[in-house]
This record gives sequence, C-alpha cells and structure tokens, in this order.
Amino acid sequence: MDLRSIPIGMPSFERVIARRAMIERELNVDCSALAVNSTALGHAEEKNCENMFGAVPIPVGLAGPLTVNLSDGSETTVHLPLATTEGALVASVNRGCKALRGVRVDTASNYHGVTRSLAFAGNVANCKLQSWLREHEQEWKAIGEATSSHLKILSYDIDEKDDHLFLTIAADTDEAMGMNMVTIATQAIGEYIEHTTGANFITVAANVDSDKKPSKRTHDRGRGYEASAMCTVSSAIITDVLKTTPEALLATAKAKLELGSSIAGAIGSNCHAANIIAALYLATGQDAAHVVEGSLADTIIESFPSPVGEGLGVGAIRISVRIPALLLGIRGGGTTLPAQQQCLDLILKSQIANRQSQIVPCRYLAELFAAAVLAGEISLLAAQSNHTLAKVHKNLARS
Repeated sequence: MDLRSIPIGMPSFERVIARRAMIERELNVDCSALAVNSTALGHAEEKNCENMFGAVPIPVGLAGPLTVNLSDGSETTVHLPLATTEGALVASVNRGCKALRGVRVDTASNYHGVTRSLAFAGNVANCKLQSWLREHEQEWKAIGEATSSHLKILSYDIDEKDDHLFLTIAADTDEAMGMNMVTIATQAIGEYIEHTTGANFITVAANVDSDKKPSKRTHDRGRGYEASAMCTVSSAIITDVLKTTPEALLATAKAKLELGSSIAGAIGSNCHAANIIAALYLATGQDAAHVVEGSLADTIIESFPSPVGEGLGVGAIRISVRIPALLLGIRGGGTTLPAQQQCLDLILKSQIANRQSQIVPCRYLAELFAAAVLAGEISLLAAQSNHTLAKVHKNLARS
C-alpha cells in the first residue's frame, strides 16, 4: 500500500478521502469515524501531517471565567477551552476557577528563549573549540540569525563531557513556538563551525536542550516561557466552594507534594499540572509533546497568617505554581488550523478587548496557562483532602 501514490494535483480534502478508502480496502478496516469535515481541515494535510487519512475528534470543554492580574499590572478575565477525553478534568478546573472568583490571582513570567544544542567531537580538547566559540561569537551568531528574520540569539551555554563539546543556544523566536526555526539555525551554526574550525559536528538536537524530555536543567533554569501564578484563598472559600478545610489541604499537600514526590524522586512536585497544560496545548494547536516539560511544575501550599483587616479569616491558604517550561506560540504549526485558531481567539480576545495590557500575546498566553494550572491544582488537592476524588471519577469519568 503506497499512500504516496495519491496524485499531487488532487485537492487536499480529496487526497484524505482517497487515502482512507485505500486503507479501508487494503487493510479491511472501517475508518469512517475518522472522516474529516472539509471546513475544519485547513492546511493540515499539506503542512501538519504526512499520509493524512482522517482526524480523531477530541472533545473540548469550557472552564471559567478566570480573572487574572497580569505581570504588567493589568487585569483580564478569560474562559479556558480544554481539549480532553478525561472525564472530570473540565469540571475540576471549572471548580478551581469558581474558587478563585473574587480572589486576586497574580501571574509573572520570564522568557528564556527556545533552546537547541549541538554536539562536537575532535579538536575540542584543551578548551580550543571553547575559546574559539567565545572569540568568534558574533560570527556564528550571525550565521544562525541569517536563517530567519524572526530569530534572535539571546544566550548560549558551553558544556564539555569526555571528548565532546556541546553548544546550546537560546533564541527569541518571536510569536512562533519556534523549534523548527531554532533547529534550522543551529544546523547552520554547526556546519559553519565544522567548516571553519575542523571540529567534527556530530549532531544537532544533542539532548542538552532536553527538548520534549524531562531534565533537572530545564526544571532549574527554565526553557521557553517560565510562568508562575499565586493567590491567597480564604478559609470561607475553602469551606464553601472546595468543601474541605485549610488543615486538610495542608496535610494533603505535605503528604503528596512534599513527601510523596520526594520518595519518587520527582523532578517537579505538583498535583496534575500536565493535565491542564495538555488540554490547553491540544485545544490551541501547540506541540503536545512539550507537555513533558510543562509537567516539571512545582506547586507550593502554605498557611497564610491573616493580618487584621484583610478579611481572609483564620486558616487562609496561599498557593503558588511555577511552571519552568512552557513552549508555545500563536503562529505556525497547529495554531493556524481552523478549530485551534478559534480556541486561541477565544483566549486572546480578552487581551484584545483589554487595551491596558502591554504583554506580548505569547507571554499573555503563558501567564494565563499558569493561572489555569493554579485553578486545577487547588481543585484536585481539595478533592484529595476530602476523599471525593474516586467518587467524582466514578460519577463523571467511568465508562
């Protein structure tokens, strides 16, 4: 079965149908449920998926509203489209949003750039290549930046292991997530260094960048957008909305986030940050594999002594999340597909309406993702602290 035999001149939608018919005929299977709506196809068959013969629908639920105080001092209210097949997830995040209604949620973010590493062997001993890289920094940077008008190299790291040298660059890729952009740039840099110095250029994507893989370096240093969100929740909200107590939340957090994560040797200690990040990534057309790095998040819950006049009551809880690596964009990849674009528009319309916000769209998205994770974390922790987690999944998620 040669799926590439479909005529190139045939319209995309018809090519998808032809491939599906070929697969059904030659493999004797029924793929009718994978049929694609022509209005939702966009350029998926041409730019996003080779040998495309259909699409798998992922349910999208809405959570919110969620009001957030962004790092530039502006306030915005957003609704969250969550693409998931896990029953109870949307309900959980929605309950978290309800608990945060009327609570000040503060976000912050830092852009580290998108990283890509190169590996060299050969004349790397005695710091020869390392010295050359530092002395000729402007030369090889210019080679990389010439590959795209949207790319700017922000920083770089040099590591040596055995007889190998690793060069990792971090680049600003504008409004695109930019992995393809930075890979093309680093490939050009590697070839230039090999041609100029004689060093043996082994490979691009040499794993120091930890792309789509967990690593302590990413957890500690950050990658792409590092974003955080924090709030203080009163004892009344904990009791009335989350149906638990501050004491139970703290006890569960200690057992789960502190002790349990330590025993497991976890890189990042959180409740289910990956759940929310994956649902937002899928809905908005991000590269879902990067949820691995998003899962390195840390959630901290602590008692908050309430000074007189704040009105939070005894037993208020402060909760914060730090996500070291959010790889996301609003241009290119899956973000331009029709359904994903509409989900992005749903989130970003609040920024367009709020002209006070000066944050660039990608940073805005990262801070909102952090706030969404915050909502999901406090809701799940509450469900565990009052022993309703299994009951909720039995009622909402059991097939």
